[in-house]
Amino acid sequence: MKQITTISCKLKVSPEVVKEMNATMEIFANACQYVHNNTDQKLTNNVTMQSLMYDTVREKFQLSAQTTIHAIRRVCSNRKTSITNHIKKELTFAPTSVDYDSRTFSLDTKKWIVSLKLLSKRTKFELLIGNYQRGILKGSKATSAVLTKRNDGTYYINIHVNHIVPEPKSTNKIIGIDLGRTDIASTSEGESWSGKNITSKRNHYYQMRAVLQRKASKGTRSSRRRCRQLQQRLSGKERRFQKQVNHEITTYLVKKAATNKNSIAIEDLANIRKRTNQQPRSRKERRLSNSWAFYQFRIFLAYKCVLHGVKLILVNPAYTSLTCHKCLHISPTKETTYRKGKNYHCLNCGWKGDADYNGAKNIAALGLSVNQPRGSEFLSCAVVLGLPKARAVKNLSAG
Repeated sequence: MKQITTISCKLKVSPEVVKEMNATMEIFANACQYVHNNTDQKLTNNVTMQSLMYDTVREKFQLSAQTTIHAIRRVCSNRKTSITNHIKKELTFAPTSVDYDSRTFSLDTKKWIVSLKLLSKRTKFELLIGNYQRGILKGSKATSAVLTKRNDGTYYINIHVNHIVPEPKSTNKIIGIDLGRTDIASTSEGESWSGKNITSKRNHYYQMRAVLQRKASKGTRSSRRRCRQLQQRLSGKERRFQKQVNHEITTYLVKKAATNKNSIAIEDLANIRKRTNQQPRSRKERRLSNSWAFYQFRIFLAYKCVLHGVKLILVNPAYTSLTCHKCLHISPTKETTYRKGKNYHCLNCGWKGDADYNGAKNIAALGLSVNQPRGSEFLSCAVVLGLPKARAVKNLSAG
């Protein structure tokens, strides 16, 4: 099984080469835009598009054969993404990146130099990277890359590396993970990562941006420009902070699961933001719920599970936080719900404990039923009406 990992490496670029790099990106973007504007908007097949536009694009923009092919593929890929995500905005191609493959790009891991095909010739660049990037790239085969220019004017090469990863194995040992705002993550083994300090830091960033916004609305032209720059810097710091926290938690969880030969189960929270935003909530609650990158957490968890051979199971999130993991009972009304904030007290069996831990245990049980559907117990939530009564949990294999 193969897994593609992208390694972002900063390039050491001399002022003499900057002009040609920018020109290469400009022509590549113009070629992509030309292909998009002069073909059927519904056409997404690479082979068909290449047969229609290859000769015209290469002659008009004087690109190499492989770069022309990559420009056509970029258009098809972006169109597919727009269709999949239902994006109605017209496609545009900014001069900020160029695609490369093994014919137009090479990596020397002894000298840590990359060679890229620009408009006129191949040019070598020194990589400004640390031991983390070198450890991944050393001994790996780089298949393709993307040259990018960032907003601050620096240039990076995103190198794609193929990894042979082990096949995930089914197991009856499942770690359930419940994601939330009070605790960013809680596991069925009793571990949790508090979100108190994280929420405090996010509120600090929000207040700083609000202050800058007020100053920008009343200040001079130069002060408004400065405030906008500071707002962008704060947004970047908050994104990096979220990314670092998600990386630390997911790395720990996956490594622990790989060591103990466990699988991981999490809730399938697709479209959860759209559903929760339909509920009446305060502006602050909406901001705190929407601003944390739970989807990023899931993406990090997914690709790290693949790299370490850990099976990741997505389960239905319905009633996982309301059901008692001991007796599988659930209260029928909000007024008599067993969960009160972080506390959970089952009126049927009397179990008391952390609500997120209870949810994680339910997620783990659901993950086991998905992982071993014929040998596991059938999980059904019994609704308590009046005096609670225990409900037997039947085994599917019993007939």
